[in-house]
Amino acid sequence: MSSVQGLLAASAISIQNSCFVYPACQNCFSRLILGSRRFSCLKCGCTGEAKDASYRYRLSLKIADTNDLFDITVFGSCLDPFFGVTAENLQRYIQDFNQLSGETNTESTTRALVQAVETCFIGKKFIFGV
Repeated sequence: MSSVQGLLAASAISIQNSCFVYPACQNCFSRLILGSRRFSCLKCGCTGEAKDASYRYRLSLKIADTNDLFDITVFGSCLDPFFGVTAENLQRYIQDFNQLSGETNTESTTRALVQAVETCFIGKKFIFGV
C-alpha cells in the first residue's frame, strides 16, 4: 500500500456506484469470490467459509477542486465515522434487514443506502490524501 503523496481539498460531486461494501481478503484486501459456502481470493489464494468473510468499505466519488474534476476511490476503515459502523456491521445490518423484511429484491435497500450516502457526501468539502 502506498503512502500519501499529497493532500487535495475538494468537494464531492457525485457517487460513482452503489456498492459501498465488498467482501475483502484479510491478507491482501482484494475482492473475494463468494460461493454459497466458501470464499476464495484470486490474488493470494486465501480461502475460508463464506460466513467468515470480512467486509471493507469502497466509496467511489467524482470530486472537484477549484480547477479540475477527479475520480477517486476511498477504501477501508477511514469511512467508519461517516457510516457510523464498520463495513462488516453494515453488511450484517443490510442482510438482517432484508431477511427480517422478507425482501427478495434488495433494490429498495440499496436505493435508501445510496440516498443516505449522497446526503452525507454530495456538496461537502473533504481533504483527500492522494
